[in-house]
Amino acid sequence: MRITSSYICLKGVRFHAFHGVLPQERTVGNDFMVDLRIGYPLEQAIASDEVTDTLNYATVYETVKREMSIPSQLIEQVAGRIIKALEQAFPAITSIDLEVTKKNPPMGADCMGASVEIHLNI
Repeated sequence: MRITSSYICLKGVRFHAFHGVLPQERTVGNDFMVDLRIGYPLEQAIASDEVTDTLNYATVYETVKREMSIPSQLIEQVAGRIIKALEQAFPAITSIDLEVTKKNPPMGADCMGASVEIHLNI
């Protein structure tokens, strides 16, 4: 089997966090959703069937959860911290596609959320 690319994904991970510019957002918080696609070489895990040969998605989740728990004014900063933490923790990562969505942004619009997307090729 010749694999040209492989990914570990977390889709629709929900958090209640305290990110925002307005004081109310920092007090009561808001609901956020994180979608993440990480390029990672999976050939060894495919052959071995061992979790030690892959990027453990539970460990990835804990990394994202830790960064989501640190209040920030901007979701841009939150997204940047998540990417930096993942890069540092998992040097074999080849790419990261990340979307952080604030589900109920305080802007008076009826919408499904406001988000930031970052795409990184390493």
